[in-house]
Amino acid sequence: MAKSLLNKKSLEFLEKYLNNAAPTGYEWDGQKLWMEYLKPYVDEFITDTYGTAVAVINPKAKYKVVIEGHADEISWFVNFISDNGLIYVIRNGGSDHQIAPSKIVNIHTKKGIVKGVFGWPAIHTRDKGKEEAPKPENICIDIGAKDKKEVEKMGVHVGCVITYPDEFHILNKDKFVCRALDNRMGGFMIAEVARLLHENKKTLPFGLYVTNSVQEEIGLRGAEMIAERIQPDVAIVTDVTHDTTTPMIDQKKQGLAKIGDGPVIAYAPAVQQKLRDLIVETAEANKIPFQRAALSRATGTDTDAFAYSNCGVASALISLPLRYMHTTVEMVHRDDVENVIRLIYESLLQLKDGETFSYFK
Repeated sequence: MAKSLLNKKSLEFLEKYLNNAAPTGYEWDGQKLWMEYLKPYVDEFITDTYGTAVAVINPKAKYKVVIEGHADEISWFVNFISDNGLIYVIRNGGSDHQIAPSKIVNIHTKKGIVKGVFGWPAIHTRDKGKEEAPKPENICIDIGAKDKKEVEKMGVHVGCVITYPDEFHILNKDKFVCRALDNRMGGFMIAEVARLLHENKKTLPFGLYVTNSVQEEIGLRGAEMIAERIQPDVAIVTDVTHDTTTPMIDQKKQGLAKIGDGPVIAYAPAVQQKLRDLIVETAEANKIPFQRAALSRATGTDTDAFAYSNCGVASALISLPLRYMHTTVEMVHRDDVENVIRLIYESLLQLKDGETFSYFK
């Protein structure tokens, strides 16, 4: 394969895909973009009631392999509207209250987007001896309305979902920055694997289910549903993991991972160790740089949902190191993105039809 895996069309799709809002429970517009991009490279699509999308290659094959990312991004819900027109929120996923003050927001209504801001008291007015930190109960959105009635007249009501409008950009030529890299990058990377298989005319001896699951951010729910639907034999999941080289992170607790140093291969009970060994050996054979992570109990990713479905599915996790998770300036390295794609692609070429990964052979 060429040195650079990402072409102009890939990067145009990535920017469009990232800039589209796809909050948990409202992923469908992003899924439509994703499916449109994948259409030339796959045989058919599966979708489910809650919006998970699956692009299938070789759908008649009995042996089924999933490569998976999740489509949703963290957001907020309108929870309460005060008499003077201020909007209080609750989380939809793991939204960070500390980054909210002074952020611009999009409130999604039936009438369209209503703009607002997370306001915060001026530094001059705060008691510096007992300053209050931002908390879910004290951050609020101002949409410029004089009272509750005007808020409602603008189409805003309890239950409206709220996202940040921050868009994709590149820092220093090779750092991708945006909100929702967690885990829109996963959906992008598995789509690129499908593109490369098609363009390189690779024929797989199994069915490949390129799966973009919904509702990961609130408990792996989309993966639970689609795992039951597909009933795969193997699942290779990709999500983001923490770059731990920035300030205020304890590497003794969080481990060491760094953007630019390659994909992170997980060691965890939910990871089927023989499948993991195949991935490690593939990386070594193809000179793909990689890092390792040990995960206690659960991985906290859709790997857990696939691993414990269908009486046990051989599952593995390949993570993309990322800085500033669950902020609007999430950052990844282009080289890592390409190497995750390359590692999944090459690992698929090593998989054999009917492989059980049994420890007892």
